[in-house]
Amino acid sequence: MDGQTAVVTGASRGIGAAVARAFGDAGAHVVGCARSKDALEEVTEDIQERGGTATGVRADVRDEWDVERVMDTAAREGGRIDVVVANAGVYHGDPGETPLQEESYAAVDDHLRTNVRGVFATVREALPHLADDARVLVSSGEVARESRPGYGSYGVSKAAAEALARGFAADLEQVVCVVDPGVVATELTDGQGREPESVAGQFEWAATEAAAAEVDGQVVDLRTWRAATR
Repeated sequence: MDGQTAVVTGASRGIGAAVARAFGDAGAHVVGCARSKDALEEVTEDIQERGGTATGVRADVRDEWDVERVMDTAAREGGRIDVVVANAGVYHGDPGETPLQEESYAAVDDHLRTNVRGVFATVREALPHLADDARVLVSSGEVARESRPGYGSYGVSKAAAEALARGFAADLEQVVCVVDPGVVATELTDGQGREPESVAGQFEWAATEAAAAEVDGQVVDLRTWRAATR
């Protein structure tokens, strides 16, 4: 990824932080954004201490003006944007314990505003700055495709985010795909699953080595990645 510019939303923790570090190690200039300024600064400084280059921008993907500022910063610092990882997301409640019929309207609204509208804003605001061969990766999970009890509007929001990815893939010249790393130990999973660092390579592969025709509009899951790189 030498010489590339990569934007990662939700870069202050979990998968986003691991992906930002991996991209930085691979030579990309990473522009990360998140709502938590202190945590984002920690990730940015870590990338720099490891020999990479990174910029942290405090931003909320629910606000398109914030997202526009992130993309403008990335373009100003690194030129065309080569990779976008739409990773920012929220889960209100405990995983597996939020039945749809019991959710508050506030939780439903914020799941959709962050996990769906936030993805839309991330891709749309990146468009004026995307390189012709850029790749856009949307983080998701199996719950988007196979409904499970207790995942409520979070599962609905991830299904909608995947639909957005497919729609953008159909309409744009650039590659847009979904990356499903399986169950990863983050705050969204109560610490259950693989460590985020163990799946960062999956995002890097989807962003660089994966054949464009094979991933555009598709779901790049753990099995796909392992089969291609073993």
